[in-house]
Amino acid sequence: MKGFAERLQQLMGEESVSAFARKVGLSESLIRKYLKGAEPGFAKANQIALRANCSLEWLATGCGYLYRRAEVVDREALEAADRLTAEHLGRAPLWQGADLTTLLAYYQFLRSHKKEDGFFDLALARQFGKHLDEA
Repeated sequence: MKGFAERLQQLMGEESVSAFARKVGLSESLIRKYLKGAEPGFAKANQIALRANCSLEWLATGCGYLYRRAEVVDREALEAADRLTAEHLGRAPLWQGADLTTLLAYYQFLRSHKKEDGFFDLALARQFGKHLDEA
């Protein structure tokens, strides 16, 4: 089984150490230390996982999925939250049926196609959206 250093290198891919360090908010020297075999504490590992959109479980153990899955959105919980928000603000719920499905499809697409610099490719998402009605 791969160790933390190998998983970190896999997560970085072709990205430079300095660019990755900036992305995750840690020093370049600390990232290099981890690449040489040092193990981070929970707080640092969690920071790397969150900022690199990586599964903490995978980063720490090698088990599970490399990237966090957007599919973890609980549609029923989101609908209930929308109803509660509407009640609280005295308005109608924002999402109804197909609207919510479309919103979640775009959300999942954008989460899974997020660029390394943190931006979303909206043009690509629009292309994806053209196929939503066909599904």
